[in-house]
Amino acid sequence: MFRMVLRRLVAVVAAVCMVTACGSSTVHPADRSARETIPSTTQATGSATATKPASPAVPATGGSGYSATLSARLVTTDTLPPGFTVDIATVMPSDAGDQRPGVDVSCSDMIPLLSATRLTGTPSAMAAATLSYDADPDDFWVGNEVLRTYADDGARRAMTDLRTFIGRCPTVASSRFGDMYRYAVAPGPQLGDDSIHVSCSMTSGSDTLEGDSILVRIGTALVVVQDSGSEPGGDKYLTQLAEAAVRRYQATGS
Repeated sequence: MFRMVLRRLVAVVAAVCMVTACGSSTVHPADRSARETIPSTTQATGSATATKPASPAVPATGGSGYSATLSARLVTTDTLPPGFTVDIATVMPSDAGDQRPGVDVSCSDMIPLLSATRLTGTPSAMAAATLSYDADPDDFWVGNEVLRTYADDGARRAMTDLRTFIGRCPTVASSRFGDMYRYAVAPGPQLGDDSIHVSCSMTSGSDTLEGDSILVRIGTALVVVQDSGSEPGGDKYLTQLAEAAVRRYQATGS
């Protein structure tokens, strides 16, 4: 019972952070290190009912990086299975820009990049939302969707970099917190021009949390869905959410 209450509390904090200025889009297993500076050798340039809840209106304005136009292409409650809610964010988490960690940078300093909570490159526009599922009182789930569009080949480079970083650092021991992180990258569902499934687990003492991600590239855009951090098996909704997110993004394109 305590673990269930704790998971729900973490999920609620994740939802609040998504729609306010908490500095990160999720409470992800890698977020303990999410605010660490990454050195570089380059110059930085409720219960479900028969009636679905109404989708939230897209805010007209937001913080730096927020795009109302792109936010209108996020999933909505009527494009998701019953029981899911959507909360649109107006404060965007920052990506790593043109910084790429050199060979002398430790893997523990790369944890946000390894977990896909941050990506290399600089999106021209971003949109994000918390996705939560509360149809089962014993199975409260929370994750997020993030859309990124690029003016150049940044989407392809971000996915290439992510594969490279995980290949370099599949297992990371964090001396700062005493945690063990494990990462793996595998082909994602057959969506878009390219897709990957990133698995991230954090072991702390006898507890293990997982926070998986699916990234789908569609031309110069990235559609990302993430599990914000749960017990093993929490990625069970990711594929259907990724499919819904890609359908929505493609259906709302010009």
